[in-house]
Amino acid sequence: MGYRCIQCGFPIKRLYIQYSPGNIRLMKCENCKEVADEYIECEIMILVIDLILHKPKAYRHLLHNVINQETLKFQGLLWKLAVIFLLFEAYKFFILESSKGKLGSLMNYSSLVSTCWKMLMDVFFGNFIFLLTFFFMVKIFLHTSISVSRCIDLLLVLMISGYFKIFLVAMMVWEFPSSVIFIIELFCLSSNAVALKVTTESTMRSCVWTCFSAYAIKFFVPRVLELILLGQLTQG
Repeated sequence: MGYRCIQCGFPIKRLYIQYSPGNIRLMKCENCKEVADEYIECEIMILVIDLILHKPKAYRHLLHNVINQETLKFQGLLWKLAVIFLLFEAYKFFILESSKGKLGSLMNYSSLVSTCWKMLMDVFFGNFIFLLTFFFMVKIFLHTSISVSRCIDLLLVLMISGYFKIFLVAMMVWEFPSSVIFIIELFCLSSNAVALKVTTESTMRSCVWTCFSAYAIKFFVPRVLELILLGQLTQG
């Protein structure tokens, strides 16, 4: 994706000049004449706070100046994030099923198979539909051409900007109501929209509609299929 000025998003060749270990000079942007990336000299917690506050310049630093195909093992990072993402999705499914009382201590073989099938449908098929809808909406709303490399970039952006899913780990330690999951999903949606805006340089409104459409389809399609399957079983 290349280095960018975090203030205006203008492409730059380098972020700083290093004269000696610990002695660097931050470069200024040729477009806005501001320091291109001030986060280089900031503590990591400042970046984390600005990401939580949804500041576009924090997302530009992370997505353009840190996660760079030239400096990282890009494919390896993508696969690791994909596995972590799916594990969080599976854990979210079990939390929701437990809150409904469907995961009791005594489960027979048929209910266990049914639960595993529902998890596969929700985690894998649901996210597959989510990605298809997301890429389609990117093409429709953002008027962006969809190529293989572009899809990989956007997929990485989605998984990185969904960092708030890590708060699901807290639910392993403390007991929270299942409604907290929907708050986490809402925060991930807004984070995805800001990251998409920074990456594609589109309007915030178009990015919000793109992400909202993908999340809505992801939520409704598996449940509609589940209702259809239950209807067929009761008729049979």
